[in-house]
Amino acid sequence: MNAPDLFNTLRRAIPAGFLEALAEQFGERFSTAHAVREHHGRDESPYPPMLPDGVVFANSTEEVAWVARHCHSHKVPLIPYGVGSSLEGHLLAVQGGISLDLSGMNQLVSVNPEDFTATVQAGVTRKQLNEEIRNTGLFFPIDPGADASLGGMAATRASGTNAVRYGTMRENVMSLKVVTADGRVIETANRARKSAAGYDLTRIFVGSEGTLGIITEVTIRLYPQPEAISAAICNFPTLQAAVQSVIEIIQMGVPVARVEFMDAWAVKATNAYSKLTLTESPLLLFEFHGSPAGVKEQAEIVQSITHDNGGMDFEWAEQPEDRSRLWTARHNAYFAGLQLRPGCRSSTTDVCVPISRLAECVSETAAELNEASFPYTIVGHVGDGNFHVLMLLDPDNPAEWTESEQLNRRLVERAIRMQGTCTGEHGVGLHKMEFMQAEHGQDALDLMSSLKLAFDPHNILNPGKIIPQA
Repeated sequence: MNAPDLFNTLRRAIPAGFLEALAEQFGERFSTAHAVREHHGRDESPYPPMLPDGVVFANSTEEVAWVARHCHSHKVPLIPYGVGSSLEGHLLAVQGGISLDLSGMNQLVSVNPEDFTATVQAGVTRKQLNEEIRNTGLFFPIDPGADASLGGMAATRASGTNAVRYGTMRENVMSLKVVTADGRVIETANRARKSAAGYDLTRIFVGSEGTLGIITEVTIRLYPQPEAISAAICNFPTLQAAVQSVIEIIQMGVPVARVEFMDAWAVKATNAYSKLTLTESPLLLFEFHGSPAGVKEQAEIVQSITHDNGGMDFEWAEQPEDRSRLWTARHNAYFAGLQLRPGCRSSTTDVCVPISRLAECVSETAAELNEASFPYTIVGHVGDGNFHVLMLLDPDNPAEWTESEQLNRRLVERAIRMQGTCTGEHGVGLHKMEFMQAEHGQDALDLMSSLKLAFDPHNILNPGKIIPQA
């Protein structure tokens, strides 16, 4: 994908002495080196790099606030940076400015096992958190695949493989510490399980993608580690049979912890990449949490439903190492898919629809993709109606990029027509902005623009994202 020419005209001029002040304040933790700026000006999206003018490596909320005040007073863009795993262009410096790297803010602030909560700095990753709280008997379940930072996950309202049981970041973030555009530091809530006091600032900042404030600390819910865990694979003769099984499982109220879909191409790629021998037909991956008796009951109900839809016998993965290998392979499905076409660039997209429309949406999408001139895979957290399409494109063939964008547009329009959303978990970033009006309507979009103006009157916080023309 080529960046629109407009991007080259949007860069703001950096005032004289601005970068020098950052260098004086942060020393070696400020860089204008091309390699560092390029690293922070690219992500996993199909867009080419859009480099910031400098990169600050912050270690504290106070340092973030200093940078925000400096940028605010000079009207210089400020783009928060976690680990760079965005798929929709969130991190790209469309208007230049400063990339604020929060990866050094990677400390657990507090863990409260009695309250099932933890407070972490924004740069803590989910794997790091779960490793450090393992001895408490608790865990944090939200699992988007990439080892993303908790701050980035909150900023994009991320979810993942077990959202069907444990919810998304929206349900699991209790409070945030946020630096505003002008450098004030606020806490959005206390640690009480519920509150009816005032506007829900936590929910406003969760999913705001760095456009309303910079998240520096996150207080999250923790859960008891399940007494029993079991995982299973079930293959199906058709994509439709697999998805129909999911619909019936959810409608029956079975509390599955994970139910993941992979089409035949995704399975083929996963076998090659992760050295597995899965049957190369559409499949569902299940995980069950609970007491031994509860897990057994869940599995029996699910087996009955899948059998009625033509599913094959379950292949079980009951040992921790087997489950780990299976879910690692699922999380690597993106990288596995890239190996189907060596040298390709990918364009990946996600949508989410009501569970009752899932089979229809996936089937129509697959039928269109079967006519495409390039290979693709479909995977999904189908337990909550969310699925992903990975399109594998020749970087030197503009026609394929054009075709992929047309397919993406039709997929999103289909999802919105079915009362779904243009993105279930990737976020809006750059790639989904054009669909915001269709999904929300102009009046709602105008209200979002007013909110952005109130929080960030100089439009310095990750400008050019979420709100068209912001």
